[in-house]
Amino acid sequence: MMTSNINFKKYFAFALSIFMLSSISTLTFIQQVQAQTPKRASVQAVKRAPASHQKSFIDSRYQHNRSYPSRGQSFRALPRDHKSVIHGHSRYYSSHGVWYRHDRGRYFVVAPPLGLFVPFLPLFYTTVWFNGIPYYYANEIYYSQTPGGYVVVEPPQGEVSETPPDTEGEEGEDIAGDKMFIYPRNGQKEEQQEVDRYECHKLAVENTNYDPTKITSQVPAEQIMQKRADYQRMMADCLGSRGYTTK
Repeated sequence: MMTSNINFKKYFAFALSIFMLSSISTLTFIQQVQAQTPKRASVQAVKRAPASHQKSFIDSRYQHNRSYPSRGQSFRALPRDHKSVIHGHSRYYSSHGVWYRHDRGRYFVVAPPLGLFVPFLPLFYTTVWFNGIPYYYANEIYYSQTPGGYVVVEPPQGEVSETPPDTEGEEGEDIAGDKMFIYPRNGQKEEQQEVDRYECHKLAVENTNYDPTKITSQVPAEQIMQKRADYQRMMADCLGSRGYTTK
């Protein structure tokens, strides 16, 4: 009987020791998990947070002071008042000085390519002068007048004036005599008009050594004005021979 009691006490003490060790291990594990949980949640929160980037900016150059979406952003749909322009084999969309291209079901904000011809200017733009010639600025893009509309050009490399030259007409007519419009006499489609305009532009550049898409300060203003006038006449002659009326 004494032996049974001694054995029982030994087993009880052994079982109690195992239980206490197990409880201590479990408590320690729970404390460790609780201590690590906030850190894991914090890491997950950082991973799920969207990458911070500037969604819009204020273009304050030349006191333009207008807000535009940053390039690289994408939208599911275009603004309702957008206009489309074909350049080469690509189609671009414009609305209030912002340019878009379609890719993978989205419309991305982009910079239009140099040499892009457009029949319109943004609704809001700022006029600046370089070598006595007006350029139209909006959303970090410069436009210059050309027969039938405007063309996207390089930024002027030199001193740009925000004040019109003294020789500007009283009613705001630019001194370069660029007020020229073209009309397709033979019902040419938009794609054909773009091809004809571009080919005539290349021909005029080759024959006059003047490219309105490249603004330079290396040539005196008087020579630039003469070359520009020669370019305009060459463009008008070329377009006229292709079935367009220039006015």
